[in-house]
Amino acid sequence: MNLRLDMNVQKLEAERLRKGKVKAEEDLDSLKTDYKKLHLLMRNAGL
Repeated sequence: MNLRLDMNVQKLEAERLRKGKVKAEEDLDSLKTDYKKLHLLMRNAGL
């Protein structure tokens, strides 16, 4: 019984880590997009 619970806990932790990684990748993509937009705005403004 304990072994089964340990396996379930490990599966849940792995799932949580995967979701966290996906969220981090999405945040990074968003930051890259924002940076590109800001860079273009600054270039167009002559800064």
